[in-house]
Amino acid sequence: MTENTEFTAESPGLEAWRMFRRNIPAVFGLVLLIAIILATLYGALLYGGDPFDIVWAPHEPPGATPEFPLGTDYLGRDLMAGILTGGGPTLTVGAVAAAITMVIGISLGALAGFYGGWIDNLLMRFTEFFQVLPALLFAMVLVTLFSPSMWTIAIAIGVVSWPQTARLTRAEFLKIKELEYVKAARAIGARNKRIIWKVILPNAAPPLIVSATLTIGVAILFEAGLSFLGLGDPNVMSWGLMIGANREYILDAWWPVTFPGLAIFLTVFAVSLVGDGLNDAFNPKLRQR
Repeated sequence: MTENTEFTAESPGLEAWRMFRRNIPAVFGLVLLIAIILATLYGALLYGGDPFDIVWAPHEPPGATPEFPLGTDYLGRDLMAGILTGGGPTLTVGAVAAAITMVIGISLGALAGFYGGWIDNLLMRFTEFFQVLPALLFAMVLVTLFSPSMWTIAIAIGVVSWPQTARLTRAEFLKIKELEYVKAARAIGARNKRIIWKVILPNAAPPLIVSATLTIGVAILFEAGLSFLGLGDPNVMSWGLMIGANREYILDAWWPVTFPGLAIFLTVFAVSLVGDGLNDAFNPKLRQR
């Protein structure tokens, strides 16, 4: 009597998701991040109120008035409305800046790693030029030149943040381009463009996905720093703008700075947990456990 047993290979995506689900901190970070995103998307609609409206006396403490559970800032604006409304622009800047970072970094790193030679030397010298520049100072100059807005802030952050992604992409391409399936693709006549974007890049994606996730957290902190220095968009409420506007009164009222700062901390913390979880999920050594 024989028993037939079928073995089905698990796809890399499902295997990575299985590893991710086993990582309790990463799952907690994902749940927290989803909750923050939902709060910024629908919280303002449910709560109502314009974050720029002066609705009460300045520096009303949290809980003193039921209508304003988090209190008011130095102008008498509702902090809860600011937190819920300001999350959208802050997260948008982080996502857009991360996308710009990945597009520039992956493009230059892929070309450098695949072609090598003088192209690699030229692109890496160009990357080093940007890498040695003080990132925050360079971003401040760009935002000042093109006037502060959410789009110029996102572009400035993306322009100064791509060198690490470029180096990571280059390292992955240098390693993968020597593997057998890449040589086989070249042997059957595949063009360089197809080999770069269709053969090598999908196999280099796992560490780049992790890098993109962590870049979002860095971009959020960048936006908060620029807004804290007075370079945020004054017409759009964001967590960084709330901190920057109330920083002079922190000794008199801690809550207008603490609550948006806590929102930024929780968001970056959640993104970091998700990034670490993705790093472990895509790690082939951990998959074998």
